[in-house]
Amino acid sequence: QVQLVESGGGLVQAGGSLRLSCSASGRTFSSNSLGWFRQAPGKEREFVTAIDWSGGSTNYADFVKGRFTISRDNARNAWYLQMNDLKPEDTAVYLCAASDGTLTYTVPNLYHYWGRGTQVTVSS
Repeated sequence: QVQLVESGGGLVQAGGSLRLSCSASGRTFSSNSLGWFRQAPGKEREFVTAIDWSGGSTNYADFVKGRFTISRDNARNAWYLQMNDLKPEDTAVYLCAASDGTLTYTVPNLYHYWGRGTQVTVSS
């Protein structure tokens, strides 16, 4: 059974930083693309960032460019989201996702495995 588990969320003041981790078990994703999405209350799930199978290509939503960085560690079957200069509008549940494909997909239905999410709250 494939499981993705996020960690690292919490409460932080505006301008602060957090590093989210996603740890996978039950399957190796070293040849697959990985991503992060977020969902705020009353809003649809939205794309944050993705990294391709090689780690050589990344894609970011405009609202996080220059502030967030995705990375992967195939040896640990894990990926990460470094979030800097956080803003109150970044408050959401952050979910990690893995695809059976290899590209930096931005739509949720191209990801086949999902974590349950970790809450990130940014106070002003």
